[in-house]
Amino acid sequence: MPDPLHFLLKYGYVVVLGASFVEQIGLPVPTATLLIAMGALSRSGEFVFAVVVASAAIAALAADLIWYELGRVHGRSILRLLCKIALEPDYCVRRTEDTFERMGLWALLPAKFIPGFNAATVPLAGMIKTPLLRFLAFDIPAVTLWSGVYTLLGYVFSREIARLSTYLSRLGASMFLLVAIAIALYVGFKVRQRRRFLKTLSVARITPEELKAKMDAKASILVFDLRNRLDCDTDPVRIPGAFHVLPDHIYFQPRDIARAQEIVLYCTCPNEATSARVALQLQRRGLRFARPLQGGLDAWKERNLPVESLD
Repeated sequence: MPDPLHFLLKYGYVVVLGASFVEQIGLPVPTATLLIAMGALSRSGEFVFAVVVASAAIAALAADLIWYELGRVHGRSILRLLCKIALEPDYCVRRTEDTFERMGLWALLPAKFIPGFNAATVPLAGMIKTPLLRFLAFDIPAVTLWSGVYTLLGYVFSREIARLSTYLSRLGASMFLLVAIAIALYVGFKVRQRRRFLKTLSVARITPEELKAKMDAKASILVFDLRNRLDCDTDPVRIPGAFHVLPDHIYFQPRDIARAQEIVLYCTCPNEATSARVALQLQRRGLRFARPLQGGLDAWKERNLPVESLD
């Protein structure tokens, strides 16, 4: 089996292109480590610094354009898919949306350095129908900054990296085994993290059909729309009679509401992450009939159940 360093010296630019594209598509590839190594090699003259940066940036931009277009065409369903591919907990989508709402397209600049945040930012830009040229005006600097920072780190600390690579090169074939083990451990950690997160959202749901039946029967039931402003602007409808409120603004005193009051909460997060979390909080405060809507607003609409305008 060839020495990893010799392999990188021979196919460096191709490896950078491939790894950068695959990571930005959403798979767990340690591209930052690769760029640092390429930065160190560029200082020794094995590679051209600018070409390394450009290779990673072009590959990342290509992946971003795919997610941008998927977000523009398919909307929120792409966020659910991306969440599964990236193995990030589902709350990362809501957290990204909240940040995107505050920062707009400027959120693209730091996104690539933040695990979980990066996964949803680009399709969000497509989902809100950002014009392509405006998206490129922010994303090109973002991918260039991402590739440039890591490559520059390797360039600056090339001596220290050279010592480390000398030691690692002595491992020969064992190096590939160590890399494979490290990747497997990382993926295993992310899978475990996601499962633990989903376990924390274990709470009884109410189906759209059950909620509609209760509404038709004129049952006493409070319905809360927990979507943020970005979601509401993208899809400006709600379940009839629902109250729009942000998750952090739901405050009830024990005297304000009967403990037997039925409460239904809905969002558009994967696995009802936000509404399930808030339902559990309300249950802990004594409102044991607080439940998330299974599938959220998307499931309600998919069944062609009635909605009303937010206006």
